[in-house]
Amino acid sequence: MRNLDFTPLYRSAIGFDRLFNQMEKSAANNNAGYPPYNIEQQDENHYRITMAVAGFGEEQLDITQQQNKLIVRGTREAKDDASRQYLYQGIAERDFERKFQLADYVKVIGAEMEHGLLHIDLEREIPEAEQPRKIAINGTRLLESE
Repeated sequence: MRNLDFTPLYRSAIGFDRLFNQMEKSAANNNAGYPPYNIEQQDENHYRITMAVAGFGEEQLDITQQQNKLIVRGTREAKDDASRQYLYQGIAERDFERKFQLADYVKVIGAEMEHGLLHIDLEREIPEAEQPRKIAINGTRLLESE
């Protein structure tokens, strides 16, 4: 049972249809398992995505942030492997494109390769105007959040 049907939830969850559509789209992703990755929350506003990209060099990887979407592409050079005869080929040698949906105010702050792992560091930076603030009761002054 790999396919989830969110239809019953549409009746009772108002305004979440975009979320359910994204979940259905990501469940239908054909390349869902390649390359494997981890998403780590380092603290309240810092995250790290680690992808296993063994066999790819830095020049073969492309990282793009476009609005609230992070796209990581790996492109291998076409090789003529007619001379090779594999008895077993367990190492994937294919191009990939992995997309991550980012929350508002999350931006990429850096990326590095280490031992075949691509580390992408993210930071959530909420603008001052969007941060919570305390309102005084029976008063007109605004108190900054503590």
